[in-house]
Amino acid sequence: MLRHLAVVRDKVLDRAAFAAGEILLDVGCGEGLIGFGALERGARHVVFSDISQDLLDFCGETADALGLSDRCSFVKASAHKLAGVADHSIDVVATRSVLIYVAEKERAFGEFFRVLRPGGRVSLFEPINRFGMHERRHGFWGYPSDGLHDLAKRVEGVYEAIQPPTDPMLDFDERDLVRLAEGAGFFPIDLELQAEVKSTDPKPWPAFLNSSGNPKIPTIAQAMDEVLSPEEREEFAEHLRPLVEEGRGVWRMATAYLKAVKP
Repeated sequence: MLRHLAVVRDKVLDRAAFAAGEILLDVGCGEGLIGFGALERGARHVVFSDISQDLLDFCGETADALGLSDRCSFVKASAHKLAGVADHSIDVVATRSVLIYVAEKERAFGEFFRVLRPGGRVSLFEPINRFGMHERRHGFWGYPSDGLHDLAKRVEGVYEAIQPPTDPMLDFDERDLVRLAEGAGFFPIDLELQAEVKSTDPKPWPAFLNSSGNPKIPTIAQAMDEVLSPEEREEFAEHLRPLVEEGRGVWRMATAYLKAVKP
């Protein structure tokens, strides 16, 4: 996973044309993957921001251990209200999988624009969870439901109740990202969409059962337990297990990289 995330981090920084001596704001920094990557590239200063004090503390401890504390600052703030970050003080705003958790995306783009100096850039990476959603509903998580469509629909209903189409993870696509960036005043704007439709990889059944699509929803096993009887769970598993273990499903995923400049 870290190898995959390092590729994302490097592309976010590369697309921003991040240069040594610049100031970067890592919004929704988490454990600081992008921010510490910028420091490795010679950042003059990195502002780590997140809504989690625990994660900011983790980044602070990491900075201390690496002897980088004098080039770091830490701000507890949400993406749509970057209190504590001054106007026109940042060269590059960078994010990775942050806007999928933000309901007020328009305000977030406005804040990115506010804190950037003229000529500053925003560079972000976002999964486009809306991609392939219609196709996935014909079966269950990309696997054909065949004669068990009713059972699959009931299990899927657990997730739809938690995350309706208005959920921040589902309420946007790549066109919305461009629209929001342009609406905030960014120009020019460049978006790269990567879409993938392929066979699923074979998975061990227990690993599939105990997985979930994102941190906000229950595992598949938990959802099955909630709405299916023991007999129905057995019937559903008997149908689904060989499909999962043999990789006979369809994986659909899209991600977007957006770069935009503050004139």
